[in-house]
Amino acid sequence: MLPAVDDLLAGLRVVALPMVTRFRGIIVREAALVEGPAGWTEFAPFPEYGDAEASAWLAAAIDFGWSAVPTPLRDRIPVNATVPAVEADGVAVVLARFPGCRTAKVKVAERGGLLAADVARVRAVRRVLGPEGRIRIDANAAWNVDEAEHALRALSPFDLEYAEQPCLRLDELAELRERIQDLAIPIAADESVRKAEDPLAVARAGAADVLVVKAAPLGGVRRAAALVAEAGLPAVASSAIDTSIGLAMGAHLAAALPELPYDCGLGTAALLAADVTDEPLTPVDGAIDVRRVTPSPALLARWAADRERAAWWADRIRRCHALLPA
Repeated sequence: MLPAVDDLLAGLRVVALPMVTRFRGIIVREAALVEGPAGWTEFAPFPEYGDAEASAWLAAAIDFGWSAVPTPLRDRIPVNATVPAVEADGVAVVLARFPGCRTAKVKVAERGGLLAADVARVRAVRRVLGPEGRIRIDANAAWNVDEAEHALRALSPFDLEYAEQPCLRLDELAELRERIQDLAIPIAADESVRKAEDPLAVARAGAADVLVVKAAPLGGVRRAAALVAEAGLPAVASSAIDTSIGLAMGAHLAAALPELPYDCGLGTAALLAADVTDEPLTPVDGAIDVRRVTPSPALLARWAADRERAAWWADRIRRCHALLPA
């Protein structure tokens, strides 16, 4: 049953963690944390998300904190490095925060950025990783079909593993797949899964080769795993810029998938300058452990958000809770 909202708010701890570098336009990551019967859990949709979308994140947080997780099929999850839209000469510093990672996801198509800067960034990643490394790019649906084709042809010499959400609409993704058949660059869907009313539509439309699945926006570990099973496409478990508590949810999703053909996007604690635990889920030898995380009382106090922001998150939880079925 759905826990009462007062039970969620009774032990609510809101933190504001500084980031190593700007990512998605933010330099401080806020998250709401609460301890449920099954362990600590996290509610951290980005502030610009509306209540209807954010309510799925609350459902996932409740599922993780109030229910036992599926039996894990593995105890370590290989993860990718994440390279924000930094200048090319800053790439090596970013990658050094992801020891042992053999795959890098590179942000491209940043608002106001130039394709030449994207090419230079990807070239720098290839130089650091060497020919054996894997590179995937993420455009966050910023291109139209023509822009996406032009960009992927410019980036194809760097041997891309896949291109994540190059365009927004399913018809655009499907058309792009047709146009770039000669490049043999798979298309991965992220926003077309987690922001869609029907997250399976992208698979039915033949608009993607790979699904990027995130437990929080999809309503929890079980729901996300069931979606992968029904879609019948290879999947990459990923996350937002979460604390280690949120990343633990993603790790349990990755551990529940029968097949895990790609390194997962669960190493992003390395982009935080602080965390809520003394044993963060940062990459070690290119992987993170599958385990629940308990925060440190001292770190919760050190990085506590101010009273106004804590009240903002409490009000948001009340509104989202009211949207959940009993």
